[in-house]
Amino acid sequence: MNIEFQRKVDRWAGTLICRIFSLFPGKDKKAAGLEPERILVILLSEMGSLILANSMFKELKRRYPQASIYALLFERNREILELVNVMPPENILTINDKSMIRFAKDSLKIIRKMPGLRFDTVIDCELFSRVSSIFSYLSGAGIRVGFHRFTQEGLYRGDFINRPVLYNPYLHIGRQFLGMVEAVQSGTVPAGKRSTTGGELSAPRVDFPEVELQNMRAKLHRDFPGIRDRNLVLLYPGGGLLPVRAWPIEYYGRLSADLLKEGYAVAIIGLEEDKKLARTILSFCQDSRCVDLTGYTKSICELLMIFHISKLLITNDGGPGHFSATTQIPAIILYGPDTPVLYGSLNQRAHHFFLSLSCSPCLTAFNHRNSPCDGDNRCLKLIAPEKVFAKAIEILKGSS
Repeated sequence: MNIEFQRKVDRWAGTLICRIFSLFPGKDKKAAGLEPERILVILLSEMGSLILANSMFKELKRRYPQASIYALLFERNREILELVNVMPPENILTINDKSMIRFAKDSLKIIRKMPGLRFDTVIDCELFSRVSSIFSYLSGAGIRVGFHRFTQEGLYRGDFINRPVLYNPYLHIGRQFLGMVEAVQSGTVPAGKRSTTGGELSAPRVDFPEVELQNMRAKLHRDFPGIRDRNLVLLYPGGGLLPVRAWPIEYYGRLSADLLKEGYAVAIIGLEEDKKLARTILSFCQDSRCVDLTGYTKSICELLMIFHISKLLITNDGGPGHFSATTQIPAIILYGPDTPVLYGSLNQRAHHFFLSLSCSPCLTAFNHRNSPCDGDNRCLKLIAPEKVFAKAIEILKGSS
């Protein structure tokens, strides 16, 4: 679905539905020492958020080892949750969001299915939409945890969240997810007051048998002989649904040419629709050691195998930077409209570029991730290719 259309539907229909549901908030079932038995976690849209929520899932299992944990997410994000193995596959509920018709049909199926699953607790991790709040209400759960605007200028998401958590724009989202676990049996206002000091957020590890990695390496060398016997650097130039997050494509072209001069091979990764970007980068190089892998991998599993056999990932803020935390690959991640303070990768070997201009970050929970930028994203344009290249060489030589 077109993101602008989603925003309009969410604003007009979502607000109305949330106001109606708020008239009938239901009984606030206090925890009273009773532990949750069936927990639904709603994490619909951002694939990278499933990695950032890893510590939350671990904490839920630690606190409530006997509870059955479910997740509701978009179908396109299912594979990553299965790969990190935080719950049985049959506990993953999905909605196809490729079109409004598919979304509506799948939503109705989920709404009909939820009463039979008898959820007693729902944790709504979404910040930017009202649809997740609606699913929270319709889950039938007596305990509903979710972000709430309180007196802030955030989005109205209804007044039926009975464990309202304050969204904190100064705290990494992974730690805020942990606060939602605290909120389940919390009696404070806002719910989930807790210390955020100490303890590292952790990403799940995804490993593969050596034979599978060897097969992937052989396939790559067979399909792209120019990269054989070279250390491979991966580039992700796509911006996904938010093009304002993309570093200028000509910068990626210049960076690729410089890496080739140093003897490295370069591969552009991304979806099939990123091929135009890949062709632009290839035009800077005209070299068999620079190859187009957009649309090449048919699954996230295959992409992660390529991460395992590559030396460095250079990427815009987005899914690949977060996926890198599940492997050993070092990464350079370029931020501007978003900030690593809130959404930094959990990859301990990642370097985050962020200039912190007066208008940056501009994508927030308070504006539905609808940037006021006119497209002149100086927060990224001012990150010079020469600086990124220097950091890349530092990392590559340090890991060789």
